[in-house]
Amino acid sequence: MMTNTPEPLTALRLDKWLWAARFYKTRQLAVEAINGGKVHVDGQRVKPSRLIRPGSRIEIHKDGLSWSIEVLALSTQRRPAPEAAQLYVEDESSRLKRQEVIRARRETGIQSERTRGRPTKRDRRLLERLIRSTDPSL
Repeated sequence: MMTNTPEPLTALRLDKWLWAARFYKTRQLAVEAINGGKVHVDGQRVKPSRLIRPGSRIEIHKDGLSWSIEVLALSTQRRPAPEAAQLYVEDESSRLKRQEVIRARRETGIQSERTRGRPTKRDRRLLERLIRSTDPSL
């Protein structure tokens, strides 16, 4: 008699794991980051198809922040954030550095800049105010 119980995963593609662990919104973004050298496994630059296992050490650099994590579990499905966080454990020093960078950004007022698209209503009003203050004939 054959039972239909799935076998536990022993290895998983890096790009799929990064997507399931919610580091990247899509697998394509994960592939681009890996190919761009933003992700290292066990200190080496790798390809998206690299198989990772529990115990693998991954370094991720994204948006000026970095994570140094150890893989605890594998998942082929993208689950809610609290469940995804159980797939890995982050080094304490990595977490502290990242929090320091975030705090420094808040203090200096550096936000992610909007570089595309039309100005918002607020931006437009600020521009109009600036133009009126420099040219009183308007």
